[in-house]
Amino acid sequence: MFVKMKLKRRDSMEIVWWLIVIASFILGFLGLVFPVIPSILMFWAGFLVFQFAIDGEALSWMFWLIIFVLTLLVLFSDFIANSYFVKRYGGTKRGEYASIAGVIIGMFLYPPFGIIFVPFVFVLVVELLNSKDINQALKASVGSLLAFVSSAVFNLVVYVLMVVWFLLDALLF
Repeated sequence: MFVKMKLKRRDSMEIVWWLIVIASFILGFLGLVFPVIPSILMFWAGFLVFQFAIDGEALSWMFWLIIFVLTLLVLFSDFIANSYFVKRYGGTKRGEYASIAGVIIGMFLYPPFGIIFVPFVFVLVVELLNSKDINQALKASVGSLLAFVSSAVFNLVVYVLMVVWFLLDALLF
């Protein structure tokens, strides 16, 4: 009877750990909509809980290397996308910087919409001050909106890849 209780307790603890892993993944995906949730940290929390609480040998070194590279891509995707799209739609260097500042400030101002609208407004104001051409300023601001959408889609794809890779490495191999 003691052995059964011990096994049962271990199984219930493992279920709790798995629930924490799943919750961290859900929070990670919610971070796409609510940027105040640090998505990439939530995914890492899930991976680390699995590694240290469930199975320390299941995840390969290749998994950790790929996850690290994907993490770097995610961390820089917002900045790269903003810089690229604002520039592509005729924005100036100041507009690019305004867009990056808008993303950072927007995370904390009126989430989740701040990350969309604050860069748009920042780029619009900066480009209006630079050129006094409303059409050009609006065009560059639209570039900041496209940057947000493309970055969010890119991050979603990367997060799905991370979770699928995790599940394959943790459960199958």
